Amino acid sequence: MPRAKQLTVWVPDQPGTLGEIASALGEKKTNIGALMGATEGGRGAVRLIVDKPATAKKVFAARGWQTTEEEVLAVVLSDSPGTLGKVAAKLGRAGVNIQYVYGGSAGSARKLTAYFGVADIKAALKAAR
Repeated sequence: MPRAKQLTVWVPDQPGTLGEIASALGEKKTNIGALMGATEGGRGAVRLIVDKPATAKKVFAARGWQTTEEEVLAVVLSDSPGTLGKVAAKLGRAGVNIQYVYGGSAGSARKLTAYFGVADIKAALKAAR
């Protein structure tokens, strides 16, 4: 199972911020393959998988937004009942705690990529085989 680089951009929790993030990336021809946004501790946390991480980091830095980079487990799933359950159960049996999960494009109408934030990426890679 492959790893993916995820960027987390920490932004003000206010209206219009997601639009600003997406528009700024679009202006730099940076494609968003997956994203998840939530508020944490009074600020927004937007997790993204993009095709040009270095460009995205520059875009965020220019706006004064803190950015972190993490490795996540990327698993391509078929679009059918039970596939997410099978992968999540495998990780659970291996003692891998899933901190969060979100989905994105896998380049096919019948597939999606699930991105798992886990505490132990090595154990997750081994378990998800």
